[in-house]
Amino acid sequence: MPDIRSATAADAALIADISRQTFYDTFAVYNTPENMKKFMDEQFSRAALMNEVMQEDSMFFLAFSEGRPAGYAFMREKSLPADLAGEAVIEIARIYAAKEFIGKGIGKGLMEKCIAFAREKQKSVVWLGVWEHNQPAIVFYKKWGFEKFSSHTFILGDDVQNDWLMKKNV
Repeated sequence: MPDIRSATAADAALIADISRQTFYDTFAVYNTPENMKKFMDEQFSRAALMNEVMQEDSMFFLAFSEGRPAGYAFMREKSLPADLAGEAVIEIARIYAAKEFIGKGIGKGLMEKCIAFAREKQKSVVWLGVWEHNQPAIVFYKKWGFEKFSSHTFILGDDVQNDWLMKKNV
């Protein structure tokens, strides 16, 4: 199992670097170089990602394997889909495992941490968004009991994509 700890402001650069590399490794093959560049430069810049770590309503958990950074989870309370209005919810905004750590328990450890955190915060529902074509992630979430309840658009560069919104009662 990975070692998981809460991240601090001092981890912002590390989280940004993991974010950018993992996103690129996962999605570059499915998108044009132009759209990836635009997204990475404008919406997923290192500075923007580092700023997320500094936000008061953001919670980050860093996972390490044999002392090496292996991934992270990002949770937040401020986002709320209309379909979940009136419920005590928290979003898993990201669970990212570095490419070399996929299949080595990083995602499992991070998901366990996210669910435990949601329970600590007395939330009744954990929700997330996932690209409709990211089958490995969808399979992972379904194994954890997440079910699709809605969808929304996600713009990557100039490409309008569809994300499933999935939830799990905790």
